[in-house]
Amino acid sequence: MVRLYIFAEGFTEQTFAGVVLKPHLGQFGVQMHKPLLIAHARRRGRVHRGGGGRYGPMRSDIVRLLRQEEGKDVFFTNMVDLYGLHSDFPGKDRAEAFRRDPLRRVEFLEGSWAEDIGDTRFIPFIQLHEYEALLFVDVEILGRFHPKRQRSISDLRRIAESKDSPELIDDGEETAPSKQILSKIPEYQKAVDGPQAAADIGLERIRSKCPHFDAWVHKLESLGSM
Repeated sequence: MVRLYIFAEGFTEQTFAGVVLKPHLGQFGVQMHKPLLIAHARRRGRVHRGGGGRYGPMRSDIVRLLRQEEGKDVFFTNMVDLYGLHSDFPGKDRAEAFRRDPLRRVEFLEGSWAEDIGDTRFIPFIQLHEYEALLFVDVEILGRFHPKRQRSISDLRRIAESKDSPELIDDGEETAPSKQILSKIPEYQKAVDGPQAAADIGLERIRSKCPHFDAWVHKLESLGSM
């Protein structure tokens, strides 16, 4: 059985990976370690984790673990959002040439990241455009947590229906998926509602509507047959 480490941008992604992805990948012979919050800063010798930030601390965190775990049967991946990606991220400026093609843009950034890390055991993943896009697969689920917000849920459903995939909801400061949800449901709690809502929607339904996410999960599944 191969082993897998996953670096998560925040508590929401960390919980989702542990609750939803870990048991699923176990069926494919992939043993996932407890998901790690990725470093975003280092101050006075202390590493700060979670919430995104500059690329340098993230890179150091990944490279450190790659050197620590040298086996060919151990792999590394991550869950970070395209929304809010720091300006020092490798290839960020050049990726702007693909602004009108979100999938090509994010694949270019993932390729730049893989090249910068320089280890084939690292499988980069950048969520289009952020984690909350997964919840737009079935925003009705949010009604379970916020039953008094049915009108808001209907508004969110119309946003989802306007796109071929929830992953195409953009990364504008007011129109990113989480911003859309918070504008309609101010009491939405990312770290609490987010993972549970995704679990209730179900991994297979999410994959059926989110092709970039699905391709990443497929890569992780395939590790078990290597």
